[in-house]
Amino acid sequence: MTLTDTKSTGAITKCIRCGTCCRKGGPSFHHQDRVLIEKGIILSKYLYTIREGEMSYDNVQGSLEPATSDIIKIKGHNDSWTCLFLDEKQNECTIYENRPVECRVLKCWDTREIEKMYSKYRLTRKDLLSKVEGLWDLIEDHQKKCSYGDLKRFLDALDSEDKDIVLEKTLAIIEYDRRVRELVVQEAGLDPDMVEFIFGRPITETINMYGFKVTKEGDKYLLIPKTIQPKTPNQNP
Repeated sequence: MTLTDTKSTGAITKCIRCGTCCRKGGPSFHHQDRVLIEKGIILSKYLYTIREGEMSYDNVQGSLEPATSDIIKIKGHNDSWTCLFLDEKQNECTIYENRPVECRVLKCWDTREIEKMYSKYRLTRKDLLSKVEGLWDLIEDHQKKCSYGDLKRFLDALDSEDKDIVLEKTLAIIEYDRRVRELVVQEAGLDPDMVEFIFGRPITETINMYGFKVTKEGDKYLLIPKTIQPKTPNQNP
């Protein structure tokens, strides 16, 4: 379901608390939401980042598109798209008074307001973490070495005469992504729940959007083309 698809024919004119929007994926954060994170109202461990260049589902366009910047989002319940802050038994938002701006402006019967601001003024990791000594350098290095632009270019070239070289480069990206996550937890003592906010989702998972899956045999990664269509990513980035 896209944002445009939710427009009513006139039967609904106010929120009926059905919880449908909360089950389509948590909201993306915008500059207006910065205070919610910086003051610890919404903890960073409850967030994850869709990195620049990563394929994500654009609810306005209704298609997979490369993210033009970081998209910071709320995690889902148990690997589902349902917003972590939805009390599913009561069908209520547990942070309603401090909900992000996308939640405040979304009207399922008239999506014009959220469509106008949907991709504008998005909050990024740089806004929040650039002044953290050492950490921001590590994030920038990871973004450079694990670029989704490079990853896609290598994957597209796997059928070329240079396939062995590009396969090696692809696997190097996957291994670096894995290793940096492991190091910050084991050696720097980072809360494991913070890793997907700081470094985004693991490439071993997001690579399925490019038609591949990753398996491991011993210490080596194997890249395998998927025989089925990749699962649609978060429906509300």
